[in-house]
Amino acid sequence: MAKVADFLVERLRTWGVKRIYGYPGDGINGVLAALDRAQDSIRFVQARHEEMAAFMACGHAKYTGEVGVCLATSGPGAIHLLNGLYDAKADRQPVVAIVGQQPRTVLGGNYQQEVDLVSLFKDVCGEYLQMVTAPAQLRHVIDRAFRTAASMRTPTCIVLPVDVQTLAYESPPHAHYSVHTSAGYTPPRTVPVAAELIRAAEILNAGERVAMLVGAGALGAQAQVLETAELLGAGIAKALLGKSVVPDDEPFVTGTIGFLGTRPSYRMMSECDTLLVVGSSFPYAEFLPEEGQARAVQIDLDPRMIGLRYPMEASLVGDSAETLKLLNPLLRRKPARQWRESIEKDVRDWWGKLEERAAVDAEPLNPQRVFWDLSARLPSDALLATDTGTAVFWFARDVRLRPEMLSAHSGSLASMGAAMPYAIAAKMAYPERPVIAMIGDGAMQMNGINELITVARYWREWRDPRFVVLVLNNRDLNFVTWEQRVLQGARKFSASQDLPQLSYSAFARLLGIEGIEVSSPEHVGAAWDRALSAERPVLIEAMVDPNVPLLPPHITMEQARHYIAALAKGDPDAAKVLKASLKEVFA
Repeated sequence: MAKVADFLVERLRTWGVKRIYGYPGDGINGVLAALDRAQDSIRFVQARHEEMAAFMACGHAKYTGEVGVCLATSGPGAIHLLNGLYDAKADRQPVVAIVGQQPRTVLGGNYQQEVDLVSLFKDVCGEYLQMVTAPAQLRHVIDRAFRTAASMRTPTCIVLPVDVQTLAYESPPHAHYSVHTSAGYTPPRTVPVAAELIRAAEILNAGERVAMLVGAGALGAQAQVLETAELLGAGIAKALLGKSVVPDDEPFVTGTIGFLGTRPSYRMMSECDTLLVVGSSFPYAEFLPEEGQARAVQIDLDPRMIGLRYPMEASLVGDSAETLKLLNPLLRRKPARQWRESIEKDVRDWWGKLEERAAVDAEPLNPQRVFWDLSARLPSDALLATDTGTAVFWFARDVRLRPEMLSAHSGSLASMGAAMPYAIAAKMAYPERPVIAMIGDGAMQMNGINELITVARYWREWRDPRFVVLVLNNRDLNFVTWEQRVLQGARKFSASQDLPQLSYSAFARLLGIEGIEVSSPEHVGAAWDRALSAERPVLIEAMVDPNVPLLPPHITMEQARHYIAALAKGDPDAAKVLKASLKEVFA
């Protein structure tokens, strides 16, 4: 007779699960044994840490659109999942966590590794969280966990005591106090009511200077977004999670928005009279039009997000692609194109400025040059992952994505350490596509070097072995250093910011991964060419200058005062920072 754990594995297969990311432990051993008995019908991918497993599940969801699954043992193993699950919650990604628990007989007895997991997971997996205490309960718990995760785009959790895992499975009886469920979920076609579409069209048709802002909710709506922009003569700015929505080579795409955004995006938002937001919850008000400046329309699948960031005159609750298909026929093509032409000129000038900045000398290497030289060499089907820190700053600005590329980042949670597990999940899901992870040395020391071991373990199974890890080695937690200077007016606090020296390329070579160290601008292009044509994973260690400033698209007086104050307070790198800043300004 099948055990509860065997039924769990079979039901996961019914839900289309192909792989589970996790780490073993005695609290989940029954499920691991069942996975073994299932003879690889579901692949178990062993991460180096449960937090990485949760990030991998979130990354899987981001790249594929499917429900990601992670697994951990009881107690500390379950606790370790939390950060990756919060990442899924913050970026609205469907993930199911399966965690072990101590036997039912000892719960409440202060037993070893006993943690109240239902209470612990309540905030992050509150949409659906259930502990299975009887075999006949399991089916409906699995089905509801997956259906809730998929339909509400949220993490959910199944807690499975170790003694329940090995009980004989029982189907729910045809009797009172029994629940009978089915597997499978097909998302509905969600569109706004006709009256609201008409109202939105009237607002957009009346505007003379229309700006669009797209986010992750517009993924899959590329054709419709571009059609809307063409009809309205609008420019398109992108929230970071929406960088893959439309290609950067369109002349009216102004690039990213916010502190790490572009000057064309900032200028467009400050001068527009109408704003159309599609699938974005971009949070920073100072980079949006001033309240009252622009009439605004929003499209979002989640009604809770409507009107949250800017006052909206028309709110279209629906899928981005389906809503735009209905909205576009109601829009009149604007004959006047002066606004569009001014945006396109700004975009051309901006790309020229970025190229000039990337060519500025630094000590020893300008980080912008590393990303600029990558951009022109990206394979057309590349999958990219960026970590929180200066890596994502330069990626957001200097890398031009083309139509088939996908990128992922821990956007709303902005957690360090997500890029490597994201990249591994991308490669597991698409072993035939090249993957590039862009990481600062802080995140690499935090957990990235451990996940290089995972890459070394699995890469020979990949159809295309290209897996490139870029590490920015500047011996500094650089993004925080600049935040200390510009936001706080404080000098760099070396005790918190300086990192231990480590040769990441040498570490990679110890694992059988090719390691390349580059410290001069003339060698950057060759390093990328070598890495992107290699027949094994490659780590590029770029020895970059920590003093190249992270210039926002618009420098406020307060930021300038803080910057000057930080240098005046005896910043240990004051002279180098000032020199690098002047070079950037002149460029």
